[in-house]
Amino acid sequence: MATEAHGAESGGLVFHPMDQFIVKPLFGDGPVGMFTLTNATLWLALTVLAVAAIMVLGTSRRAIVPTRSQSVGELAYGFVYKMVEDVTGKDGVKYFPYIMTLFMFVVLANFLGLLPMSFATTSHFAVTVILAMAVFLTVTILGFIKNGTAFLGLFWVSSAPLALRPVLAVIELISYFVRPVSHSIRLAGNVMAGHAVIKVFAGFAALAAISPLSIVAISAMYGLEVMVAFIQAYVFTILTCVYLKDALHPGH
Repeated sequence: MATEAHGAESGGLVFHPMDQFIVKPLFGDGPVGMFTLTNATLWLALTVLAVAAIMVLGTSRRAIVPTRSQSVGELAYGFVYKMVEDVTGKDGVKYFPYIMTLFMFVVLANFLGLLPMSFATTSHFAVTVILAMAVFLTVTILGFIKNGTAFLGLFWVSSAPLALRPVLAVIELISYFVRPVSHSIRLAGNVMAGHAVIKVFAGFAALAAISPLSIVAISAMYGLEVMVAFIQAYVFTILTCVYLKDALHPGH
């Protein structure tokens, strides 16, 4: 605060684009503990409520001529169902509810994070790592349950020359365990970067000389972030489908 005040008095511009990602208590200014209600807690709860509102309340009174909320729910359902069926095949359709839940949570968390004064929960690794690890453990356990030790065939490239197979097996094993890292960093990194850039442009809006240019840049970046919010949810979901396919059909 003292730095900001000094910057304002000297006519300069001091802003901290990463401050928007700080987890703070909802009530008071004390430390954040395990059971402290925070801004992250609030927006995670709002995301869950938004999913329930669209998929449960919005489709509770189904009609031939759908309402707006029913249309959104049906479009999301059809979009994810086709994705699961196309990537994993008919065997993967039984896991559609889990993948649908993942998609709706991530996409709505991304969109809610774009609201003014909101908190982007998917910009935090504490959220994305949990989602990625849940996917990783689910498909790994499922792979062994469905295929037994044959699941290890995922790491053995039988089409390669025999001398190269052990080397490729090590590479495949490393890449498999790196999956949750890349899965989580991709989502959090993209969301965090976009929000930080918008905050930087917003900081320059206080300067009268470049204020119009800054506003144009903010508008363009915000439009891009709306696209990124959906694309990152799509990427997270389709990668989940790819990992599920590997678990169901390790020999393919």
